Amino acid sequence: MSDSPVIVVHNADRQRYELRDGDTVVGYTQYHPDGDVQLVFDHTEVDNAYTGRGLSSTLVRFALDDVRARGKRVVPICAIVDAYIEKHPEYRDIAD
Repeated sequence: MSDSPVIVVHNADRQRYELRDGDTVVGYTQYHPDGDVQLVFDHTEVDNAYTGRGLSSTLVRFALDDVRARGKRVVPICAIVDAYIEKHPEYRDIAD
Protein backbone atom coordinates (compact mmCIF):
# COMPACT_ATOMS: atom_id res chain seq x y z
CA MET A 1 0.00 0.00 0.00
CA SER A 2 1.26 3.44 -0.88
CA ASP A 3 0.80 6.64 1.10
CA SER A 4 -1.27 8.18 -1.69
CA PRO A 5 -5.05 7.99 -1.53
CA VAL A 6 -6.82 5.26 -3.47
CA ILE A 7 -8.59 6.80 -6.46
CA VAL A 8 -11.27 5.60 -8.88
CA VAL A 9 -10.90 5.86 -12.64
CA HIS A 10 -12.96 4.71 -15.60
CA ASN A 11 -10.92 2.40 -17.82
CA ALA A 12 -13.19 2.38 -20.87
CA ASP A 13 -10.79 0.22 -22.88
CA ARG A 14 -11.19 -2.61 -20.34
CA GLN A 15 -14.89 -1.84 -19.68
CA ARG A 16 -14.45 -1.33 -15.98
CA TYR A 17 -14.04 1.19 -13.20
CA GLU A 18 -10.84 0.71 -11.23
CA LEU A 19 -9.60 1.45 -7.73
CA ARG A 20 -5.97 2.46 -8.01
CA ASP A 21 -3.33 2.83 -5.36
CA GLY A 22 -0.68 4.69 -7.29
CA ASP A 23 -0.20 2.68 -10.48
CA THR A 24 -1.57 -0.54 -8.97
CA VAL A 25 -5.15 -1.66 -9.61
CA VAL A 26 -6.49 -2.85 -6.24
CA GLY A 27 -10.11 -3.36 -7.23
CA TYR A 28 -12.59 -2.98 -10.04
CA THR A 29 -16.19 -3.30 -11.14
CA GLN A 30 -16.60 -4.53 -14.69
CA TYR A 31 -19.42 -4.11 -17.14
CA HIS A 32 -20.39 -4.87 -20.69
CA PRO A 33 -22.75 -2.88 -22.87
CA ASP A 34 -26.14 -4.30 -23.76
CA GLY A 35 -27.40 -2.13 -26.58
CA ASP A 36 -26.77 1.60 -26.68
CA VAL A 37 -28.06 2.54 -23.24
CA GLN A 38 -27.58 -0.30 -20.75
CA LEU A 39 -24.36 -1.29 -19.02
CA VAL A 40 -24.51 -4.72 -17.39
CA PHE A 41 -22.34 -4.77 -14.24
CA ASP A 42 -21.42 -8.40 -13.66
CA HIS A 43 -18.42 -8.50 -11.31
CA THR A 44 -16.79 -6.40 -8.59
CA GLU A 45 -13.78 -7.21 -6.46
CA VAL A 46 -11.38 -5.46 -4.10
CA ASP A 47 -7.97 -6.82 -3.08
CA ASN A 48 -8.11 -8.39 0.39
CA ALA A 49 -5.46 -5.98 1.68
CA TYR A 50 -7.90 -3.11 1.00
CA THR A 51 -11.12 -4.54 2.43
CA GLY A 52 -12.88 -2.91 5.36
CA ARG A 53 -12.17 0.62 4.13
CA GLY A 54 -15.43 1.25 2.29
CA LEU A 55 -13.68 1.16 -1.06
CA SER A 56 -16.25 -1.04 -2.81
CA SER A 57 -18.91 1.57 -1.98
CA THR A 58 -16.65 4.35 -3.22
CA LEU A 59 -16.04 2.40 -6.41
CA VAL A 60 -19.69 1.61 -7.10
CA ARG A 61 -20.85 5.15 -6.27
CA PHE A 62 -18.29 6.60 -8.70
CA ALA A 63 -19.38 4.15 -11.41
CA LEU A 64 -23.08 4.88 -10.93
CA ASP A 65 -22.52 8.63 -10.93
CA ASP A 66 -20.52 8.31 -14.14
CA VAL A 67 -23.13 6.09 -15.78
CA ARG A 68 -25.81 8.65 -14.91
CA ALA A 69 -23.71 11.55 -16.23
CA ARG A 70 -23.25 9.65 -19.51
CA GLY A 71 -27.01 9.15 -19.88
CA LYS A 72 -26.76 5.37 -19.55
CA ARG A 73 -28.58 2.80 -17.41
CA VAL A 74 -27.34 -0.01 -15.16
CA VAL A 75 -28.25 -3.68 -15.07
CA PRO A 76 -26.84 -4.78 -11.69
CA ILE A 77 -26.13 -8.51 -12.07
CA CYS A 78 -23.20 -8.18 -9.65
CA ALA A 79 -24.41 -8.68 -6.06
CA ILE A 80 -22.28 -5.78 -4.77
CA VAL A 81 -23.70 -3.29 -7.28
CA ASP A 82 -27.23 -4.59 -6.70
CA ALA A 83 -26.89 -4.31 -2.90
CA TYR A 84 -25.50 -0.77 -3.22
CA ILE A 85 -28.50 0.32 -5.27
CA GLU A 86 -30.87 -1.30 -2.76
CA LYS A 87 -29.22 0.66 0.08
CA HIS A 88 -29.10 3.90 -1.95
CA PRO A 89 -32.50 4.40 -3.59
CA GLU A 90 -31.32 7.58 -5.29
CA TYR A 91 -29.79 5.29 -7.94
CA ARG A 92 -32.90 3.20 -8.63
CA ASP A 93 -33.96 5.58 -11.40
CA ILE A 94 -31.04 4.38 -13.56
CA ALA A 95 -31.31 0.67 -12.68
CA ASP A 96 -33.06 -1.91 -14.85
